[in-house]
Amino acid sequence: MKVFMEWTYVTPKKQEIVWTSKEMEVEEALSFAEDIEKTGRVKQLLFFDARGVAWTKKELIKLMKEIETEPHDIVAYFDGGFDHETKKAGVGVVIYYKQNGDPFRIRANAQLDELQSNNEAEYAAFYFLLEQLEHLGVHHLPVVFRGDAHVVFHQLSDEWPVFSDEGRWVERIEQKMKKLCISPIYEPIRRKQNGEADQLATQALHGTIITSTMRLERER
Repeated sequence: MKVFMEWTYVTPKKQEIVWTSKEMEVEEALSFAEDIEKTGRVKQLLFFDARGVAWTKKELIKLMKEIETEPHDIVAYFDGGFDHETKKAGVGVVIYYKQNGDPFRIRANAQLDELQSNNEAEYAAFYFLLEQLEHLGVHHLPVVFRGDAHVVFHQLSDEWPVFSDEGRWVERIEQKMKKLCISPIYEPIRRKQNGEADQLATQALHGTIITSTMRLERER
């Protein structure tokens, strides 16, 4: 989780000035806060998360203790594929997260019917990803979403118009994110960087269904 700090500094002549830091990891921000408070000239010190929510130092420390036991620091990949001959779609997702100090990875896929195009399969993959996050218990957190379906990111970010065929998926996705109170961070990537999710989507198209959770030795 990343935050930036805003603090009001008071000079010896009682003049006040507000300083704002760059965005940084919570642990680093709390360390800087300790040093800043040692000056004895801080009138107010606040931390702001990705959603713009303000936290005092005490509130942030309490929040981090609560988060530690829940999934957090989430980076999620998705991909969808469509077979025009069989009219079947395959979706694949990979979720990296931390919990109780350990890194984990979830891999999951599914085969879907009643879709009409590869573009629709990408939206279905994103929605399938949200369902996996809901099952994991993710809520009220920022989530980094990565995929090579750039049109999905542009439309979810309101940068491109949404047409009728995609509108129902956009609506479902937005409703699900609102329900989970997820703050999305969209990071489009190249196809070769999305190999895990792409492989899972392909395996689903061929009828191989995978669901696994693994504790990792090292963070990705």
